Amino acid sequence: MKRKLVMATLSLSLVFSTYTVSAETLSSIKEKKEKNRSEQTEKQGELKKNQNQQDHTLDQIQKLESSINKTLNDIGNKKESIQETKASIEKLKKEIDVLKKRIKERDALLKERVTSMYESGGAVNYLDVVLGSKDFGDFLDRVFALNVIAEQDKAILEEHKQDKESVEKKKGQVESELLSLNTDLNELEGLNQKLTDQKKQKSALLAQLETEEDHLHDHIMQLDETNELLSAQEAAIKAEIERAKREEAERKKKEAEARAAAAAAAAAEKARAEAAAREKKQSNSGGGSSSSPAPTPPPAPTPAPAPVSRDFIMPSQGIITSGFGNRSAGMHYGMDLAQGGSTVPIVAAASGTVTRAYYSSSYGNVVYITHFINGQLYTTLYAHMRSTPAVSQGQSVSQGTFLGYQGNTGASRGQHLHFELHKGPWNGSKSNAVDPRPYLQ
Repeated sequence: MKRKLVMATLSLSLVFSTYTVSAETLSSIKEKKEKNRSEQTEKQGELKKNQNQQDHTLDQIQKLESSINKTLNDIGNKKESIQETKASIEKLKKEIDVLKKRIKERDALLKERVTSMYESGGAVNYLDVVLGSKDFGDFLDRVFALNVIAEQDKAILEEHKQDKESVEKKKGQVESELLSLNTDLNELEGLNQKLTDQKKQKSALLAQLETEEDHLHDHIMQLDETNELLSAQEAAIKAEIERAKREEAERKKKEAEARAAAAAAAAAEKARAEAAAREKKQSNSGGGSSSSPAPTPPPAPTPAPAPVSRDFIMPSQGIITSGFGNRSAGMHYGMDLAQGGSTVPIVAAASGTVTRAYYSSSYGNVVYITHFINGQLYTTLYAHMRSTPAVSQGQSVSQGTFLGYQGNTGASRGQHLHFELHKGPWNGSKSNAVDPRPYLQ
């Protein structure tokens, strides 16, 4: 009786400790979910700020592109104006050549007149012309001719002066215009280079913002996936608690039935013993007549040996190609099992509740299972399966339940099973991961 009381006390202690650990785990998961949600809100704010910066930067780039296009158009117009001005200069050069030729001819004519006047005595020659007239009509003709010559000389001198002034003026105007156009062109080309540099800087900033946006999206997706896993673990732990309660109730029921059966057997044995004693007593009081001895009760059956059970079994067949621990690519948080053949089955290492069954970019087709064994929470993980898992989230599975086949999905190099065992819930840092081999031997 004392032994039974001790066993019952230990059993109750185990159950209570199991629920206490479960409550602590659920509380921890709830805190992680709240922390993730807070981080998600923060990252969503950063993402919104990033997108606003991108919109602002894109608007600046578009304005710069508009300014660059306008500047390039102005540069084109300036270059056309410069070409036209250069053409005008070439035309003016020809005009200047003509003017210079005319000026040269006038210079020669004027020099000839001056020489003639000097050699003939100047005004006296004009008087001789007038006095040498034959008659009054001839006199008038000569006077008119002299006036015409004088007017021509005067006109020649005036044209000579105007042509020189015109040449100098046109030359100055064209040179000034060309200088102004070249100055404007240099300024426009400098502005274009400045705008182009600004556009490059803004484009680099936009590319950086886009990269940051991708990282934020990835981070938020990771937080979403982590929250989904935490919610799934929370549900699986609750399911495991219910399963533990049912198993405990079933165990108690079986113990009660066993106790009742034992009590009934003991009562029957007692009744048989009492009946045998009465029969013997009656036989002895019957005058000494001999009678056959009472039959010996059959011996109690020897109880069958309790089956040897293991908490975890090998999840698949094959050799261990990579164990738990550090390797060249970094820490390996599990054990890889591989065997040749197209269909190598994978089974649940222990009874539990399917936490998640889905496709992961790293694990490929993967199954997470939550277990409560001897008051301890465990999580097992089965990765790189060939196709969609044969079980679904929330499903209760027994040890040895078929999950899928060894495969090569996700970040994998060849067909195998990547198996992880976590003493506690799974987390991104894998801080609860333990070497599975000691648990499988």
